[in-house]
Amino acid sequence: MYKLQKYTNISSRHTCPACGRKRCFTLYVDEAGDPLHESVGRCDHESSCGYHYTPKQFFADHPDLKPGKDWRDDHPVWLQKPKPKPLCTIPDYVVDRSVRFNQDSDLVTFLRTIIDPMVVQSLIDEYRIGVTRSGATIFFQIDSLGRCRTGKIMKYDPETGHRIKDPDVPSRITWVHSLMKQSGQLPADWELSQCLFGEHLLLEHPGMPVALVESEKTAVICSGLMHQYLWLATGGKSCINDRLFVLQGRKIIAFPDIDGFKEWTEKLAEYPQLGITVSPILQQNSTPEDLEAHIDIADWLIRYKTSRSGHSDPSCYPERSEGSISRSIDFLRAARFLDPEHHDELDALIKDLDLEFWGAERIEEMEEEKPP
Repeated sequence: MYKLQKYTNISSRHTCPACGRKRCFTLYVDEAGDPLHESVGRCDHESSCGYHYTPKQFFADHPDLKPGKDWRDDHPVWLQKPKPKPLCTIPDYVVDRSVRFNQDSDLVTFLRTIIDPMVVQSLIDEYRIGVTRSGATIFFQIDSLGRCRTGKIMKYDPETGHRIKDPDVPSRITWVHSLMKQSGQLPADWELSQCLFGEHLLLEHPGMPVALVESEKTAVICSGLMHQYLWLATGGKSCINDRLFVLQGRKIIAFPDIDGFKEWTEKLAEYPQLGITVSPILQQNSTPEDLEAHIDIADWLIRYKTSRSGHSDPSCYPERSEGSISRSIDFLRAARFLDPEHHDELDALIKDLDLEFWGAERIEEMEEEKPP
């Protein structure tokens, strides 16, 4: 049985046989830690290279070299490096005709109740959010080179923004590539290779710190409410994998859902070279009701924003460039302990001195000693 070699140090990463870059190639190894071959592995540069040659593919290409045969000494032909398979993508016209500004999806209808409509329009354009004829939302996965990998199609309640999970509702969640294969618009051998949602924005914002969340909806909402981060989504709890290497060299902070903190912390620890910080903000500020509702960072930001404004009318909110929606996580954590009249001073202090919130405790007033 072969599996990708775990990262131990820089020597456990090798030169990619496809793109030729050093220290970015993970080999498949057996239980003893011995590699199958120098060509059998996965390149960390999933977006720009995409090379991934599995043991199954290797033995399919070389059936006479399966385990149990004495092939190491008398089969020099297998040492030839295989050509990388071309990356399968979705045509650009599919994205272009799906991103419509004259038709709102059910999710966009909800977004307009919590975010300024002009900001919502920019979010649709930035994240290339599509809409189906029935009002479902299409979250396209576009990589850092602008290639569309696929699109996730999901239905939402336009009043609550919650995903519709009723099994009696058709097309709860599906994929653009699956529908195109079924209709014959893509070949049967088309293979899916996913990337992070919002990954295409990395080149547009080269110096921006990245905030990593689970769901695409969360990334979009947070981008509208707290835009000093570049918000990207993994697409699910189980989707923390090598596609994260596209973030190498960035400052990255992860905001797992309230029930995913332990799992994300453990999984992200397998990528020490990325230096990802896992935020405990939801765990430190949650209520039993929050745990039961399985909230995420977007739910928390929406609640804070609504409590500050008193209602959910977008016209009452500050502009995108100023006010509470542009304030940092540290501000949100500290502001709970101060009257709203002092929030502007707190925000300015945090920004001017680059402060971080560590905690708060009550200071008891001491009785003034009376003179003798």
